[in-house]
Amino acid sequence: MAKNTGKAYEEFVRTIQQSLITAEGMSHLKNIEVETNKKLTDRNGIERQFDVYWEFDLGGYVYKTVIECKDYASSITVEKIDAFIGKTADIPGLRLIYATKTGYQSGASIKAEQHKIDLLIVREADEREWTAEDGTPLIKTIQLNIVALTSPRITSFAPNVDTDWLEKQKDLNADIINHAFTSSLNNEIFISNESTGHKFSLFDLSHLLLKKIPDIQYGKGTFSEELDNSYLETKAGDIKIKIKGYKLDYEYHAPITTSSVIDYSKDLLGIVEKYNTGTKQMIFKDGKIK
Repeated sequence: MAKNTGKAYEEFVRTIQQSLITAEGMSHLKNIEVETNKKLTDRNGIERQFDVYWEFDLGGYVYKTVIECKDYASSITVEKIDAFIGKTADIPGLRLIYATKTGYQSGASIKAEQHKIDLLIVREADEREWTAEDGTPLIKTIQLNIVALTSPRITSFAPNVDTDWLEKQKDLNADIINHAFTSSLNNEIFISNESTGHKFSLFDLSHLLLKKIPDIQYGKGTFSEELDNSYLETKAGDIKIKIKGYKLDYEYHAPITTSSVIDYSKDLLGIVEKYNTGTKQMIFKDGKIK
């Protein structure tokens, strides 16, 4: 089993802290870079190592912050706080923060408060984040089942032209009719009933087939309908021919179902808790803080 050097936890805390700084809008002060394994020299000339460090300049004064990180399975003792105090005693002007995954013993908490050390619990998210204080489960995942319903698609359309009517039309011939309708889209060709005033395009007709054929089945099929006092006409209405009805072929496909799962836990980077107050922040990978 590999030895826990604590480096992974230090990097985790650095990432969390960088996200907090960005979310709090502090980056406008300067390009704040949160570093790990930072070396600072105290007033005795002794070089001290700090797990996480960042600084910023405001009003001509440099504000420096250090975080001591301990990836322990047990609570932090007062001796660990004493060691942190000793390491920072000869470097004035530091803001001191301690971070661990577990917690702090009472003596450590008291000593930290006396020396104005902020105590944090910085950890990965677990099931606690998805349960309310009263035990009510919170939404962790959402599964979306999307069903795409399609209308029948008309593959061919053959109008039953009223030949007696057509023969009486001196300004219409086969070339004019073919040119008007063969170059038009299905939303540019209309059937109009002059008795009822009802008018619909061939595009609309594909949707109407679901009502016209109550027992319609998936797959290929045919449908025909007789019409009275009806015309096939162009979108502009400049060409129209009287029809007695029509026959069409269609294809009707079964609904397409797709599923997707939104797992909020995968987007959650980590949790920061202030030990003394119990307040908690959820830091997400996209930089959002809740």
